[in-house]
Amino acid sequence: MTIPRKPIVVVGSINMDLVAHTHQLPVPGQTVIGTGFDTTPGGKGANQAVAAARLGYPVAMVGAVGDDVFGQALLDNLNHSGVHTEAVARIPGPSGVAPILIADNGENSIVVIPGANGKMDPAAIDRQSALIRSAGMVLCQLELPIETVAYTLALCAAAGVPVILDPAPAAPLPDAVFHQITWFTPNETEAAAYLSYQSRTEDAAQQLLDKGLKGVVLKRGAEGSYVAVRGKAAWVKSFPVQPVDTVAAGDCFNGAFAVALLEGRDPWTAARFASAAAAISVTRHGAQASMPSRAEVDAFLAERG
Repeated sequence: MTIPRKPIVVVGSINMDLVAHTHQLPVPGQTVIGTGFDTTPGGKGANQAVAAARLGYPVAMVGAVGDDVFGQALLDNLNHSGVHTEAVARIPGPSGVAPILIADNGENSIVVIPGANGKMDPAAIDRQSALIRSAGMVLCQLELPIETVAYTLALCAAAGVPVILDPAPAAPLPDAVFHQITWFTPNETEAAAYLSYQSRTEDAAQQLLDKGLKGVVLKRGAEGSYVAVRGKAAWVKSFPVQPVDTVAAGDCFNGAFAVALLEGRDPWTAARFASAAAAISVTRHGAQASMPSRAEVDAFLAERG
């Protein structure tokens, strides 16, 4: 008899990305001519949900979209990607949007406008508490109100559900939440916001663990990732590729990392799997559109050795 897998539950943002392509990012006060424009589903929470679902893992999304033109399109895309959306509320007002500038070298600049995401309060989490308690792992980010994220972490801690928190965009967090997080996954800029002093990667990881975290993954893009728990830490190399769009690469990593952990991989092997998924994603345009399938990641790993 096959034992049903506990789902990954993503509590997070759902946005429509408004993507402008240009040869180079403008500096303040500068106007540049764009080379293209797209609207594509995004939001850090939804991106991570799609990343995990494309890898064949059961995923449910807890969040909100508006009753505007983007709301149904965002829900349709999540459903098409295999994400369960029964816990996504449709509320009056605009959906979240994110104007994004992408340069030819893959660099990007992003502004997030919360819309419906900003109306996700602790009461919305209470309405989905049974789903959250049933999770094998919960993924959170910081595009929802901080009090809602903190409430979710406390609920998961009480239920014994492991949590991956991607602290993006970086924002002050109550000290208590660090003891409730299983994996903390900042990039270099985000990690600096939680450090008392600037330090090399290895020392930064230890500083973060000293806050009460169980595990840390410091994402360093092309440099790889540094994965640390108490008593053991090691670099995991990235895979060299030619990037065309780095938007949502970190989200892809988080979704794949969660899948690999729940499938029984150790954290360093899980990070390697996640690095492969992220490497594929940066060779494609779009956020959710760039997320690879399980077959693609397996083939990539087999080819790269």
